[in-house]
Amino acid sequence: MAALIRLSSRPSALSAAASRVAARCFASASASQATPTSSSAPLFAFSASSGSAGRKDAEHRNVQWVFLGCPGVGKGTYASRLSVLLGVPHIATGDLVREELSSSGPLSLQLKEIVNQGKLVSDEIIISLLSKRLEAGEAKGESGFILDGFPRTTKQAEILEGVMDIDLVVNLKLREDVLLEKCLGRRICSQCGKNFNVASINVKGENGKPGISMDPLPPPPHCMTKLITRADDTEEVVKERLRIYYEKSQPVEDFYRSQGKLLEFDLPGGIPESWPKLLEALNLDDYEEKQSAAA
Repeated sequence: MAALIRLSSRPSALSAAASRVAARCFASASASQATPTSSSAPLFAFSASSGSAGRKDAEHRNVQWVFLGCPGVGKGTYASRLSVLLGVPHIATGDLVREELSSSGPLSLQLKEIVNQGKLVSDEIIISLLSKRLEAGEAKGESGFILDGFPRTTKQAEILEGVMDIDLVVNLKLREDVLLEKCLGRRICSQCGKNFNVASINVKGENGKPGISMDPLPPPPHCMTKLITRADDTEEVVKERLRIYYEKSQPVEDFYRSQGKLLEFDLPGGIPESWPKLLEALNLDDYEEKQSAAA
């Protein structure tokens, strides 16, 4: 099935940029993974004087990408796969929030109330958590990143753009009824912390919308009896999260569309159908084959 891909304004420029990224990744993958680069300046500090690290020559650093999309669309799944393929850290702000929730830090009680009500965490909290994570990564020699779940507001986008040169923004899309089924099917192993999905989705096409089928992502046998449902994965909370996201997301999409950085990608199905089409849209389909051959 062909992917439904819509490029933002200046599609030829964006396609050329993606081609350069793919070429740069293949040329530098082995070196960057064997000997991580580091910088004396922090990767992500929110001050006027700290943007230089993010603005290193794009030909001499790894990719700096952002993944947008509704809760449950699969940002983490595809961002983590690209993270492994390109050798850059996948940084999900949702994971940062959950890590803080499980800690005994001063923010944990405040965050628990916000998350359980399906509300968005404030800019100040997200920026603080993200800044801390990127600075820790820089200290370990990390270069580049794929951000997942940030920015969610135009204010966050403006702050990020003020200190970082974002190369590409991938906006994953999926019809809302499928999103709801996916979210309600999510499960987490209480022991290893990995995410799975028990939903078997087979939605027929109607009113011009294509049908979509997605197989479950079941856990291995040793995780089967340890599955739990996230506290915020109830139908009421999921619908509220989607409502808030749609309300906030359009200005963010417009912000990056106006810069010619937005790649909109409608998921045609599950991972087997969507992954190769996403690589094709990113001009990375040949890169995966070259990397496998070089291994």
